[in-house]
Amino acid sequence: MASRTMWLMSSPVEFLELLAREAAPVEFEGPLVAARAAGLPAERLAELEQAKVVALRVRALLERRRRREIELSGLYDTASDLAGLRDLDDVLRAIVHRARILLGTDVAYMTLNDDERGDTYMRVTDGSISARFQRLRLEMGDGLGGLVAQTGTPYVTSNYQEDERFRHTGEIDGGVGEEGLVAILGVPLRLGSSVIGVLYAANRSARPFAREEVSLLVSLAAHAAVAIDTARLLAETRSALAELSGANSTIRAHSSSVERAAAAHDRMTALVLRGGGVEDVAAAVTDVLGGALLALDAEGRQLARVGQIDEPDRADMVEAVAASRTEGRSVRRGPLWYAAVVAGAENLGALVLRPDGELVDADQRILERAALVTALLLLFRRTVAEAEGRVRGELLDDLIARPLRDAHALRSRARRLGVVLEAPHVVVARGAYALAATGSARQRVLSWATTYASTRGGLAAARDGRVVLMLPGRDAGSSARAVARDLSRVTGRPVTAGASGPSAGPASLATTFAEAERCLTALGALGRSGQGASTAELGFVGLLLGAVGDSGDRDVARFLTTTVGPVVDYDGRRGTALVKTLEAYFGVGGSLARAAELLHVHVNTVTQRLERVGQLLGADWQKPERALEVQLALRLHRLRGPSG
Repeated sequence: MASRTMWLMSSPVEFLELLAREAAPVEFEGPLVAARAAGLPAERLAELEQAKVVALRVRALLERRRRREIELSGLYDTASDLAGLRDLDDVLRAIVHRARILLGTDVAYMTLNDDERGDTYMRVTDGSISARFQRLRLEMGDGLGGLVAQTGTPYVTSNYQEDERFRHTGEIDGGVGEEGLVAILGVPLRLGSSVIGVLYAANRSARPFAREEVSLLVSLAAHAAVAIDTARLLAETRSALAELSGANSTIRAHSSSVERAAAAHDRMTALVLRGGGVEDVAAAVTDVLGGALLALDAEGRQLARVGQIDEPDRADMVEAVAASRTEGRSVRRGPLWYAAVVAGAENLGALVLRPDGELVDADQRILERAALVTALLLLFRRTVAEAEGRVRGELLDDLIARPLRDAHALRSRARRLGVVLEAPHVVVARGAYALAATGSARQRVLSWATTYASTRGGLAAARDGRVVLMLPGRDAGSSARAVARDLSRVTGRPVTAGASGPSAGPASLATTFAEAERCLTALGALGRSGQGASTAELGFVGLLLGAVGDSGDRDVARFLTTTVGPVVDYDGRRGTALVKTLEAYFGVGGSLARAAELLHVHVNTVTQRLERVGQLLGADWQKPERALEVQLALRLHRLRGPSG
């Protein structure tokens, strides 16, 4: 029984049991040790030795196959990662990590070539602890990696620092030393005949790398190269798709813009045909382009406004409109777009658009076409206004002419123009027309007068170098001052306006016009140029001066000098109040006491002042004839004002 047990313990079956439980190599010495201890014969020991050797070979074969299975599984997992590639960094990190695990090294890493800089740089590391090592860049040919990248051949070293096959540099050796690497294996990443980088496996102690390990790392490098190339192709594909999508969006946007432009063109054409105005054009533009729009005339006055948009800065607008006129297209200044409204070389105004979004070229063309349509409408409006102005001017010219023509026909013509001659009217005459030196300036003055009168239901005409307006109403003085004020703003210079009225009916208008002309002449004679007044406000002085004619100003000055000139000069030199005292004295009917009360002085003071007046004008100044002249001169002096 003991011999049978000894035989079983020292038989080859025990080696099979060791293989079955994947025992360590050292355990395969156990049966031999037991057999020797049992004193088995030499031939039996030899058999056991042979069985051990065979068992170890089988174990090595099984180990290689198991390892190969692990490697194949790793390669399969890598291929699976490539098949579901989502992020290149994740795939490369997985490949480097598998290289480290499968080869059993301390560190694995990958470098890629930089074609622009002509070197290679660290891309991914696994197991690295040195920041300096992770930032390394290698020139082609420097170090083991630089040599692999340059030659496209795997290289292995069991002790990097002592290996003289590589070109050592301080930067590379410092990084490798800081990481503590000793044994390094590097294989190229190939795409066709090109090397795009290097895959490494490294140990912090000396160790050889078997051919199977080199082959495995080459396979992993091939997968990494495929991943990089696949990622590049995907990036190029995405870029191409993005470009196609952008092109498609551009085409759609352009098509939409063209459709908007065509619709806007049709809409604005219809506006012109049906007699629309600038307001309709502004509404059409904002309906198509969105935002808000401001239409301005040549003087910067508002013609139309759609939406919320502030008045632009005057200087910015002038510069932008000038640029638009020069370039022949719309221009952008900040958030606003400007399009000049021009007809030939004449500036008619501008369109100012504040869009909700960006304007493409087709949208800019819509704005520019709107500016063109606006120019056409303004020219048409001007032509109509000029034609109507001529008709209205001819009517007024016939109304103020003498002798009066057919009153019934004049009333009929007036009714067709919306003017009721039987209603009260005032007539305003002004001399600004003669002051306008150029034809365009004269036309601007007459155009303004025509518009001013027609909007108020009146008439305007040019006559003998003057502009005449017939305006509904009863207050001739207020009308004269309003005309003088408004036309002064248009011409940029003082304008004088004389008025008369009210009057009603064709028969009285000629007389009213003559009185307005005399009032205008009187204002000039009184030195009140640049003002407006009526004959009623000037009283009898106005009537007298109006009758003087063109020499009125010289005659008034001479009359004042000879009549009250000494008193006026005395006041001017000495700062006295003789003129004021005279006016108060005559104003209260020659009463010294009432004059003193009015002047807030003592009666003796009034007496002394009048004595001084007598010394300056002569003792007969209070006689009726002289007194009338002095009172008239004082009235003229007051009407002429301080500068008179």
